[in-house]
Amino acid sequence: MILALRIARLVFHLLMGMAICALVFPWIEREAREIHIRRWSRHLLGICNVHVQITAGSAAPRAQALVVANHVSWLDIFVLNALYPCRFVAKAEIRAWPLAGWLVEQAGTVFIARGNRRDLRRAFEGLVTALKTGERVAFFPEGTTAPQGTLLPFHANLFEAAVDAKSRVQPYAIRYIDHERKPHPAVEFIGDMTFAQSVVAILSGKAIHARVTILRSMKADGVGRRDLAERSHQAIREALDIPAPADAEPAPDAGEESGEAEKKPLTGSDWQT
Repeated sequence: MILALRIARLVFHLLMGMAICALVFPWIEREAREIHIRRWSRHLLGICNVHVQITAGSAAPRAQALVVANHVSWLDIFVLNALYPCRFVAKAEIRAWPLAGWLVEQAGTVFIARGNRRDLRRAFEGLVTALKTGERVAFFPEGTTAPQGTLLPFHANLFEAAVDAKSRVQPYAIRYIDHERKPHPAVEFIGDMTFAQSVVAILSGKAIHARVTILRSMKADGVGRRDLAERSHQAIREALDIPAPADAEPAPDAGEESGEAEKKPLTGSDWQT
């Protein structure tokens, strides 16, 4: 009964968000949109019983920066937006999701088609423009979700946007814990888990405490994108207390792969941004 009520509240909240995007967003400026996005995201997390807290000793968040974070769950986007709304980068397949795809598009998400160099270039130019105009842009350089306690190599290609825009890069480290301060078992969105299964696991589980550590920003002007990716990876890894891998190799840049992605139902491993 409680689970059914939470699901109903979640669906209603999603519909309310769509109404705001359709009826309000076309008539208001970016600052006002961010207020709505922050409020809507906080309400969503409340429905999911997620409590967000910035950890002590965090750096001051920059209003204009390329935000990069580790990727655990679809919750990550809303955790960041509940604190400081960002313009996210996501794979093009998300745009095709019923209802939710349209909603995130209206919130300013930049979509990139996997393996499409032309689409990547067009999106990249949009990111540079957004950074130059003072927006906070965010993406998950791992390219997919990973289990808590691990950190995949970072793709370096989109770090180039900060270099071209002469902006700064600011890493964020996200972890989800339970009341015993252990990694929360319900949040991971990996393997063959579907989005629906993840939602049910979160809504039927115990309270989730999202802890966000904001790390010091780094200058991108004159710095190589691979160096920025490696430095961001190290900063987030150390903040999450993850041991350094013995022989880690950098991830290939997105867009270096060829061919079309196989069409299949969305699973945890497919949530790539």
